Amino acid sequence: MDNGNMKMEEKLMNEAKNVLHNAYSPYSDIKVGAALLTSSGRIYTGVNVENASFGATICAERVAVSKAVTDGESNFKAIAIASNTEGIVPCGICRQVLAEFNKDIKLIMQAANDEITVKKLSEVYQDPFLNTFFDK
Repeated sequence: MDNGNMKMEEKLMNEAKNVLHNAYSPYSDIKVGAALLTSSGRIYTGVNVENASFGATICAERVAVSKAVTDGESNFKAIAIASNTEGIVPCGICRQVLAEFNKDIKLIMQAANDEITVKKLSEVYQDPFLNTFFDK
C-alpha cells in the first residue's frame, strides 16, 4: 500500500476514534465511531445511538452515510470503524446500506485491542440486494 493511502486510512481511523466517546449506548455499552470518506475528499463521522425500543437504534456507519447524503454526497471510497469491543465489523443492515453506494468500499476496522483489519465490503458481503433487481 502506498504511503498516501496509509496516511488517509490513519486519518480516517483517527476521526472515527475521536467521535467514539460520543456514542450513546446505555443498554449495551458498545461504542462505535465511524468516519466515511467521499470521492470529493470530505469526511463524515457518526456514532451509534441506541434506543430503549431497540429497533430504533442506529449504527455509526448509517449515521455517517446519512450525514453525507444530506450534504449531497453519494460517492463513497472508504469507511473507518472503531469500537470499544474486541471485534468489529458492520452489521448486516449497514453492509446493505454501504453496498447501495459502493459494493467495494474499503472497510478499515479497529477494535479495542487496536488490531486493524482492512477489507473490501464485497469480501464480507458478497450478494447485496441492489437496484439492478428493479425494472426501470
